[in-house]
Amino acid sequence: MDQRAVLEFFAAERPQFVFLAAAKVGGIRANSIYPADFIHANLAIQTNVIHAAYLANVERLLFLGSSCIYPRACPQPIKEEYLLSGPLEPTNRAYAVAKIAGLEMCAAYNRQHGTSYLAVMPTNLYGPGDNFDLQNAHVLPALVRRMHEARAQDSREVVVWGSGTPRREFLYSEDMADACVRLMGAPEPLFRRLIEGGDAIINIGSGVDITIREAAEIIAEVVGFRGEIVFDTNMPDGTPRKLLDISRLTTLGWRPQVSLSEGIACTYKWFLNNCANNRHTAARPG
Repeated sequence: MDQRAVLEFFAAERPQFVFLAAAKVGGIRANSIYPADFIHANLAIQTNVIHAAYLANVERLLFLGSSCIYPRACPQPIKEEYLLSGPLEPTNRAYAVAKIAGLEMCAAYNRQHGTSYLAVMPTNLYGPGDNFDLQNAHVLPALVRRMHEARAQDSREVVVWGSGTPRREFLYSEDMADACVRLMGAPEPLFRRLIEGGDAIINIGSGVDITIREAAEIIAEVVGFRGEIVFDTNMPDGTPRKLLDISRLTTLGWRPQVSLSEGIACTYKWFLNNCANNRHTAARPG
């Protein structure tokens, strides 16, 4: 977020490739309470890094957008061309507008300056090193922590926001990293085709979605919580469904390798080794 520091870093390091994964992120609660923080931080990060990459003649840049910036009522599965085709989800509109600006900035630099900047749209990510802070975490790591604490305290129930009916797609972090590296390492003719003739966007996901209720039940099984899962219907659900069409990526030969149950088990193992006994369980900044 420090423009001078970013410019100095690029001038000194002269990177050939840049993966722009830095962002201020959070779940529905954090997005609802801190919209100014989300739009300010993300606009600053994107503006500073993308422009510095251009000044430093970076060969390729990959910018991480988010599936939550597609319109709230998108047809399913969501194709890349559905971006900006309808109203956004109100609970994360500030974050979504910031990320949309980042996508447009990459496309604009490609058009005006001939850069090679590709934007990817990841689905809900999780894995080792996740953010387990209940004030800011996304749904899956938040449920991992709550199920763990409920089991440790011998609680009879865990309360989950919303009705449990919204459907979500989840992707293990190592699968996401593999897709990003593969895209950035694509031969030049293929990479040029990916960013030409449009907004240079490509979805990254698992291609499968489940309900929040089903996700909670899988997490309970992995963690060993045997109590009741209660859904608080007075709290917001968020977008009803977010399933990405990943056909553009799978035609390149990529598919995820880690199942949801396996990925949650690995995530929970990391949580036990790094966070379970710590007072502060956020493993990374906001």
